[in-house]
Amino acid sequence: MVSVRPALAADLVAFPLEVAPRLLGAHLTTVVAGESVTVRITEVEAYHGRGTGDLPDPGSHARMGPTPRNATMWGPPGHLYVYLSHGIHSCVNVVCGPEGVAGGVLLRAGEVIAGTDAARARRPAARVLRDLARGPGRFGSTVGLRHALHDGIDALRGIELNGAIARLELTEVALDGVASGPRVGVAGVAGTAAFPWRFWIPGDETVSPFRWGRGAREVGNTEERR
Repeated sequence: MVSVRPALAADLVAFPLEVAPRLLGAHLTTVVAGESVTVRITEVEAYHGRGTGDLPDPGSHARMGPTPRNATMWGPPGHLYVYLSHGIHSCVNVVCGPEGVAGGVLLRAGEVIAGTDAARARRPAARVLRDLARGPGRFGSTVGLRHALHDGIDALRGIELNGAIARLELTEVALDGVASGPRVGVAGVAGTAAFPWRFWIPGDETVSPFRWGRGAREVGNTEERR
């Protein structure tokens, strides 16, 4: 078993592209309504906001600058940006970079390693354990964090927000052999090999399957022919 230790703000002040692979193997523990669940993170994606890094990220919620929706992405590192996807799914991101510089790492998938009964109660449709947190919407459901109740929750200090507590722990040593590739389901060029900003643990059964975003396959094929 890989040992973990509490994450610190200093671990997360770098740009998301640098932080993202470091989150693989990390543990996110939440306590919601008295029920605790711990997930070992197996798949992530990096997203940069406007002005973050050298390459503008057209796939980011913060690509156009600060808005009420993405305000948490511009805040302190170690807080969680919880947003609503397709009006249904609450998805969880770890905010990275200095305060005032937007960025986040989407937690795409993980393995439930503690609190399985609570996780199953939150995800009764999951037929096998590997599917409890396999995909960002399932991940959010399994850990019990909800938009907008828990958007901005502090995962470093474990301060309660609307009945929830979150704590992030990193592996003592970064994992070797991490895989990377295009982000899943992201439209246009942002979902192509021009942005290989998805990272995962190869061979882990909880990693979600890849799928192209709207127009990404066509854009990617055009780029390859140039």
